[in-house]
Amino acid sequence: MNIKRFVISLVILSFSLIIISCKTASNKSDKKELEKVLYASDIIPFFEHWNLILGDGSNVGQAIDYEQKDFFYKTSDNNEDWVVFKSPNAGNTHGTSKNTRTELAQIKKWSAQTPAKLSASLKVMNVSASGDARVAASYSVVVGQIHSADGHENEPLKIFYKKFPGHQKGSVFWHYEINTQGTDNSKRWDYSTSVWGHDFSVVGNTENSYPEEPQNGILLGEEFSYEIEVKDGLMHLKFTSANHETKVFTKNLIQSEYITSADLPEQTQKMFVPVGQDGVERENAYANEGLFFKLGCYNQTNGVSPEVNKNWCSGAKTYNGDLQQQYKTGNYAEVWFKKASIIVSDDAISNKDYFTKND
Repeated sequence: MNIKRFVISLVILSFSLIIISCKTASNKSDKKELEKVLYASDIIPFFEHWNLILGDGSNVGQAIDYEQKDFFYKTSDNNEDWVVFKSPNAGNTHGTSKNTRTELAQIKKWSAQTPAKLSASLKVMNVSASGDARVAASYSVVVGQIHSADGHENEPLKIFYKKFPGHQKGSVFWHYEINTQGTDNSKRWDYSTSVWGHDFSVVGNTENSYPEEPQNGILLGEEFSYEIEVKDGLMHLKFTSANHETKVFTKNLIQSEYITSADLPEQTQKMFVPVGQDGVERENAYANEGLFFKLGCYNQTNGVSPEVNKNWCSGAKTYNGDLQQQYKTGNYAEVWFKKASIIVSDDAISNKDYFTKND
């Protein structure tokens, strides 16, 4: 009888050890799964549509299972995952721009007459701590674009966030840049439209004085969304945020409003004409050019002297391009994206030539 009990005890013990072993293996497996590295492409799985340009000017291609801790990586906030795009005031820039960017650029281009759509939800976490308040581009970052791949390579859409030092709330506005007639693209100009808060034209009276804070503006760290839809030559824009009025806009991309000098808006006459940017637009605007989306953190504050251009050259602190010193002192832009999606027509074609020219 004692032998039987002993055997039964051994059997029970064996089963217990097997169960414990299985649980231990399962726990190790679960822990390993939890420790798996998450990349930006796990958070927003659409990176096969883009090349990633970093804040050092380099093109890293499709950012699948990729991160670079100075410019582009995944983070978490309030149990939500975000993709971080970060750009200093100064560094090696991409193409002919004076501004650094950590930004996705679409690898296909398409016609304004065919369907294309980009939507994103994001929050801006930082804009430059320095700049000249009289310069419209100071303290701002572009978080989404439509760009031309051909001709002058101008931009029919730029979506900005801008916040002055000392303000709690910043402004969201969007720009249309003319597709300049002729070959002298130095005469191009932007027209700015407010979404929440001010537009681009609202600046300080002196280098270190600021306009009134926009009461209906967007806080740093406050989420908002944009939707860009192009079809039949029209660009439709929709902006939403939980505590703000939804705003919608429409702009014709294939028929210009600005084909003579008499068509120049008052905003343009005040901001751009005095610096020699007084061009007019070709009648069919962007009708004959390939267009593509961009998304990310295109820092509009730079260290170039305002004497070069009082609208775009901020004279901000750059510490001779020292990246970590710029980050330490707040002289950078940082944007977090929570989700995004893209839809493009089957008629879209390779945008390789744009990268060949600009990388």
